[in-house]
Amino acid sequence: MAYIEREMMEYDVVIVGAGPAGLSAAIRLKQLNAELSVVVLEKGSEVGAHILSGAVLDPVGLDALIPDWRAKKAPLNVKVKNDKFYILGEAGKLRLPNFPMPPLMNNHGNYIVSMGNVCRWMAEQAEGLGVEIFTGMACSELVYGDNDEVRGVVAGVFGLESDGSIGESTEPGMELHGKYVFLSEGVRGSLSKEVIAKYDLSKSKEPQKFGLGMKEIWEVEPDKHKEGSVTHTMGWPLGSNAGGGAFIYHLENNQVYVGFVVHLNYKNPYLFPYMEFQRFKNHPMISNLLEGGKRVAYGARAISEGGYQSMPKMVAPGVALLGCSVGMVNVPRIKGNHNAMLSGKAAAEAAFEAIDAERSGDELTAYEAVVRNGAIGADLKKVRNVKPLWSKYGLTASLILGGLDMWTNSLGFSLFGTQKHYKNDAEATEEASKHSPIDYPKPDGKLTFDRLTNVAFSFTNHEETQPPHLHLKDAAVPVEVNLARYAGPSARYCPAGVYEFVKEAGGDTRFVINFQNCVHCKTCDIKDPSQNINWTTPQGGGGPNYPNM
Repeated sequence: MAYIEREMMEYDVVIVGAGPAGLSAAIRLKQLNAELSVVVLEKGSEVGAHILSGAVLDPVGLDALIPDWRAKKAPLNVKVKNDKFYILGEAGKLRLPNFPMPPLMNNHGNYIVSMGNVCRWMAEQAEGLGVEIFTGMACSELVYGDNDEVRGVVAGVFGLESDGSIGESTEPGMELHGKYVFLSEGVRGSLSKEVIAKYDLSKSKEPQKFGLGMKEIWEVEPDKHKEGSVTHTMGWPLGSNAGGGAFIYHLENNQVYVGFVVHLNYKNPYLFPYMEFQRFKNHPMISNLLEGGKRVAYGARAISEGGYQSMPKMVAPGVALLGCSVGMVNVPRIKGNHNAMLSGKAAAEAAFEAIDAERSGDELTAYEAVVRNGAIGADLKKVRNVKPLWSKYGLTASLILGGLDMWTNSLGFSLFGTQKHYKNDAEATEEASKHSPIDYPKPDGKLTFDRLTNVAFSFTNHEETQPPHLHLKDAAVPVEVNLARYAGPSARYCPAGVYEFVKEAGGDTRFVINFQNCVHCKTCDIKDPSQNINWTTPQGGGGPNYPNM
């Protein structure tokens, strides 16, 4: 893009992303010093529009940040009342008893929440303290200083021509500079990816691992609703084809969250994560619950699963990575929001001390020390081997070995040391010649749905005249390599139907990118076997508009 002259605004701290980590940082900064200037930039049309999570929330992060959150009416309305685990077969189920499970797996005292609504409430608290929050403001570039430190971001560019060039209606956006920049973009954020690569922050770390989480909200018949019920399943339909599992959470107002996670290190390129989710709902335990009900929302998002050994260095000159920009999900607990909040609080405290000492643009090493040596590090270290053991030995053996390791880690030691992940998820994909296609039942339109029908329930929208935000490094690779060798996995791994291989009248195949459908899950950026797709942020305000995910 040609150079554009922009207005510039100065802040003490610039925060990218109004998720639990970014909002926690903003709140804590203002708690520590009301005079600090703090801005939060959110690419969604409103706070919460791009937030998708399970979610059963451990309130430890909120307790630390806003101890009187109950009096302030935080939307934590449904306490977990019962907690069940099942191994599924195609028609049957086996309940796992709770008593042999490590204490950290207990959901007592946790809440079933919409994290979108929690973030909306947190934004109100932040604004009440004087934080500026700008929504619909995508951050497309980092601004670097004379010493190669991160100095700020470019936000709010609108109206570029479809080829990315500057047009008559182009709005150049602005540069927002800060003494420190916090990146709280969530999993596989585009600016975070740039920072990690530029400063080699993943050096000596294990590759990050990911899952694809898909979720529907259902309104079920009142006699089937059990407020506060939490159920997790493993086994069918994935079986030995991939790691993963499902969740069913009963919140208020006869609503149920039904979610499905597929670990993205699966080998078979014919595996179709979205259709595995739809097939899961045909299990009698699920279909009986949903029969007579109504699906009201759908969405998808990548999840960080690498854990303790995959967290990159979290700081570079002028910048800190927060929450899932680093990867702070406790995989067996299926929880990361509490750690995101704690990381935001820790980053804010480190920045406050630095600014108070008249520093700027350096590395907030105190933040990283608190994360690795404090509650977040302890939470993740105890479960660091669960994911690699599952990948190495499969479901049954890993339940035993992972459970044993969590127990011994609770006592301060591990029988397995620290296991490695070795490959990233793209490298795990094998060529199609080693596998057979998978036959999936056709969606019935009542219990199961095709992708495009479901995407309509994510309320996704992108301005069609803007430049596509999904960039190919080499336009020939999708057909000549990925289709020829891997049977075109992008047509299946995307949960929104963005990618298609279209047969032309003359017999040639054309790769089509329907970027308007994109729900910003980032799976393509992660799983593409040739690592040929680069997800970048589209114009602000585009993407999903999740109501209460």
